[in-house]
Amino acid sequence: MAQTKLKIGVMTGFGENPEESIQKVQSLGLPSCQMGISASEPKERFKRLMAAAEAAGVEITTFWVGLPGPSKWNFLEGPGTIGFVPEKWRAERVEAVKKGARLAGEFGVASVTTHAGFIPENPGDPVYAAVVAALKEIALVGKEVGVEFWFETGQETPVCLLRTIQDIGTDNLGINLDPANLLMYGRANPIDALDVFGQYVRGVHAKDGEYPTNGRELGVEKPLGEGRVNFPVLIPKLKALGFRGALTIEREIKGPKQTEDIMRAIELLKPLC
Repeated sequence: MAQTKLKIGVMTGFGENPEESIQKVQSLGLPSCQMGISASEPKERFKRLMAAAEAAGVEITTFWVGLPGPSKWNFLEGPGTIGFVPEKWRAERVEAVKKGARLAGEFGVASVTTHAGFIPENPGDPVYAAVVAALKEIALVGKEVGVEFWFETGQETPVCLLRTIQDIGTDNLGINLDPANLLMYGRANPIDALDVFGQYVRGVHAKDGEYPTNGRELGVEKPLGEGRVNFPVLIPKLKALGFRGALTIEREIKGPKQTEDIMRAIELLKPLC
């Protein structure tokens, strides 16, 4: 029996015109997307978004929930601003993702995703216990409404992320593997990381990048095929682990070059799916 081919999608977001966001996905000839959201968007816009997606035949595989407050994407300020690690923002961010999970449940989206942050490597650190408790609170709301919570890889080492999932202990947790982030944060080779947490991968950001070259700034994101992520090895390994989700292209620039790079990524991924 022929193996089912993986879907290709794209990372996008929506604001006042959700129909336009879906139209962009459709114009690329893609069947799925991950949708970046703010849980504070009016519900009417979510209704329009889902109606447009249904009309276009576009599957929204996750709501990628943006968190309130500052996030500094570097090694100096990142540990104190990203995800659920900063105590100042933790409660408000938990509520935002819980609201996102309820919206996902209401509108038939299977999961919510976000960055958990620089989770402490030391499980005896009291911040670790606080982050696990916060994430469990989100996971339990997800269970109530039939929604999974996916960790976007980046700030954590694979072992730390695996331990966090095990310590939360609910059965609705998964990983949105961003292989470029593992490189750009200097955390792991993404192919080797699958040996640690591959069983939990539910979604993938098809993104490329480089290792950091100094201790202050992340490594550089690159167009797919121009960085260090070995997609011809990564994708077959994911399939061998049972992954059947979508490969969602993410290119974190704007303008015509973004579209050009996305279209090139589609052509590179198609033979691997």
